[in-house]
Amino acid sequence: MKLNASDIKSLNLMKHYRIIRKWACKNNDLNDSDLELLIYLDCIDLFTIKDFKIGTYAYSWDNRRWNRLIQNDWIVVWRNRNRTTQKYNIYKVSFKGKQLISRIYRIMLGQEDINIGSRNKLITRSSYTDKVMTKAIYNINKDKTR
Repeated sequence: MKLNASDIKSLNLMKHYRIIRKWACKNNDLNDSDLELLIYLDCIDLFTIKDFKIGTYAYSWDNRRWNRLIQNDWIVVWRNRNRTTQKYNIYKVSFKGKQLISRIYRIMLGQEDINIGSRNKLITRSSYTDKVMTKAIYNINKDKTR
Protein backbone atom coordinates (compact mmCIF):
# COMPACT_ATOMS: atom_id res chain seq x y z
CA MET A 1 0.00 0.00 0.00
CA LYS A 2 1.42 3.34 -1.02
CA LEU A 3 0.63 6.49 0.94
CA ASN A 4 -0.01 9.80 -0.72
CA ALA A 5 -0.10 13.34 0.62
CA SER A 6 -3.82 13.33 1.42
CA ASP A 7 -3.42 10.16 3.53
CA ILE A 8 -0.78 11.80 5.68
CA LYS A 9 -2.81 15.01 5.92
CA SER A 10 -5.87 13.08 7.08
CA LEU A 11 -3.80 11.58 9.92
CA ASN A 12 -2.99 15.12 11.18
CA LEU A 13 0.56 14.00 11.93
CA MET A 14 2.16 17.41 11.60
CA LYS A 15 -0.59 19.32 13.44
CA HIS A 16 1.26 19.52 16.77
CA TYR A 17 4.73 18.43 15.67
CA ARG A 18 6.52 21.62 16.76
CA ILE A 19 5.20 21.57 20.32
CA ILE A 20 5.78 17.82 20.69
CA ARG A 21 9.35 18.26 19.41
CA LYS A 22 9.99 21.14 21.82
CA TRP A 23 8.61 19.07 24.71
CA ALA A 24 10.80 16.07 23.79
CA CYS A 25 13.92 18.22 23.47
CA LYS A 26 13.39 20.11 26.72
CA ASN A 27 12.69 16.97 28.77
CA ASN A 28 15.58 14.95 27.33
CA ASP A 29 18.28 17.64 27.16
CA LEU A 30 18.47 17.50 23.36
CA ASN A 31 18.38 20.27 20.83
CA ASP A 32 16.03 20.25 17.83
CA SER A 33 18.65 19.17 15.32
CA ASP A 34 19.87 16.30 17.54
CA LEU A 35 16.33 14.94 17.88
CA GLU A 36 15.61 15.19 14.17
CA LEU A 37 18.94 13.57 13.37
CA LEU A 38 18.08 10.69 15.74
CA ILE A 39 14.77 10.24 13.90
CA TYR A 40 16.66 10.17 10.59
CA LEU A 41 19.19 7.63 11.89
CA ASP A 42 16.43 5.49 13.39
CA CYS A 43 14.89 5.23 9.91
CA ILE A 44 18.24 3.97 8.56
CA ASP A 45 18.47 1.44 11.44
CA LEU A 46 22.18 0.47 11.25
CA PHE A 47 24.61 3.19 10.18
CA THR A 48 28.24 4.23 10.03
CA ILE A 49 29.90 7.52 10.85
CA LYS A 50 29.72 8.30 7.13
CA ASP A 51 25.90 7.94 7.25
CA PHE A 52 25.86 10.18 10.32
CA LYS A 53 27.86 12.85 8.48
CA ILE A 54 25.51 12.65 5.50
CA GLY A 55 22.58 13.15 7.88
CA THR A 56 24.16 16.22 9.48
CA TYR A 57 24.40 18.19 6.22
CA ALA A 58 20.91 19.59 6.76
CA TYR A 59 21.71 20.94 10.24
CA SER A 60 23.94 23.63 11.66
CA TRP A 61 27.54 22.63 12.20
CA ASP A 62 28.20 21.13 15.62
CA ASN A 63 31.49 19.26 15.90
CA ARG A 64 30.58 17.96 19.37
CA ARG A 65 27.25 16.40 18.29
CA TRP A 66 28.61 12.88 17.67
CA ASN A 67 30.43 12.66 21.02
CA ARG A 68 27.47 14.15 22.89
CA LEU A 69 25.02 11.61 21.40
CA ILE A 70 27.41 8.73 22.16
CA GLN A 71 28.17 9.88 25.73
CA ASN A 72 24.50 10.44 26.56
CA ASP A 73 23.61 6.96 25.25
CA TRP A 74 21.46 8.11 22.33
CA ILE A 75 23.68 6.17 19.90
CA VAL A 76 25.35 2.83 20.69
CA VAL A 77 27.82 0.59 18.90
CA TRP A 78 26.06 -2.33 17.23
CA ARG A 79 29.20 -3.98 15.85
CA ASN A 80 32.80 -3.09 16.70
CA ARG A 81 35.47 -3.03 14.05
CA ASN A 82 38.26 -5.60 14.27
CA ARG A 83 40.72 -4.00 11.82
CA THR A 84 40.80 -7.04 9.53
CA THR A 85 37.36 -7.99 8.21
CA GLN A 86 35.26 -5.17 9.71
CA LYS A 87 37.06 -1.95 8.94
CA TYR A 88 34.62 0.37 10.74
CA ASN A 89 32.10 0.34 13.58
CA ILE A 90 28.40 0.05 12.88
CA TYR A 91 26.06 2.03 15.12
CA LYS A 92 22.37 2.17 15.90
CA VAL A 93 20.02 4.42 17.84
CA SER A 94 19.92 3.16 21.44
CA PHE A 95 16.90 1.69 23.19
CA LYS A 96 16.48 5.01 25.00
CA GLY A 97 16.40 6.85 21.67
CA LYS A 98 14.00 4.38 20.08
CA GLN A 99 11.65 4.69 23.08
CA LEU A 100 11.63 8.49 22.79
CA ILE A 101 10.97 8.38 19.03
CA SER A 102 8.18 5.83 19.48
CA ARG A 103 6.62 7.98 22.17
CA ILE A 104 6.72 11.02 19.89
CA TYR A 105 4.93 9.01 17.18
CA ARG A 106 2.29 7.80 19.66
CA ILE A 107 1.66 11.36 20.86
CA MET A 108 1.41 12.61 17.27
CA LEU A 109 -1.14 9.87 16.50
CA GLY A 110 -3.17 10.65 19.64
CA GLN A 111 -2.52 7.26 21.24
CA GLU A 112 -0.76 8.86 24.21
CA ASP A 113 -0.87 12.24 25.96
CA ILE A 114 2.08 14.38 26.97
CA ASN A 115 2.82 13.91 30.67
CA ILE A 116 1.83 16.98 32.68
CA GLY A 117 3.22 15.70 35.97
CA SER A 118 6.17 16.96 37.96
CA ARG A 119 8.71 15.11 35.75
CA ASN A 120 7.85 17.39 32.82
CA LYS A 121 10.41 20.23 32.82
CA LEU A 122 8.04 22.58 30.96
CA ILE A 123 5.40 22.37 33.70
CA THR A 124 7.76 24.07 36.16
CA ARG A 125 6.92 27.32 34.32
CA SER A 126 10.26 28.94 35.00
CA SER A 127 10.00 31.26 31.99
CA TYR A 128 7.34 32.85 29.83
CA THR A 129 8.13 30.39 27.03
CA ASP A 130 7.54 27.47 29.42
CA LYS A 131 4.17 28.94 30.41
CA VAL A 132 3.12 29.26 26.77
CA MET A 133 4.34 25.74 25.97
CA THR A 134 2.48 24.38 29.01
CA LYS A 135 -0.74 25.93 27.73
CA ALA A 136 -0.08 24.42 24.29
CA ILE A 137 0.52 20.99 25.86
CA TYR A 138 -2.81 21.19 27.71
CA ASN A 139 -4.47 22.05 24.38
CA ILE A 140 -2.78 19.11 22.64
CA ASN A 141 -3.92 16.71 25.35
CA LYS A 142 -7.50 18.00 24.98
CA ASP A 143 -7.42 17.68 21.19
CA LYS A 144 -8.68 14.18 20.47
CA THR A 145 -8.67 14.66 16.67
CA ARG A 146 -4.90 14.61 16.35
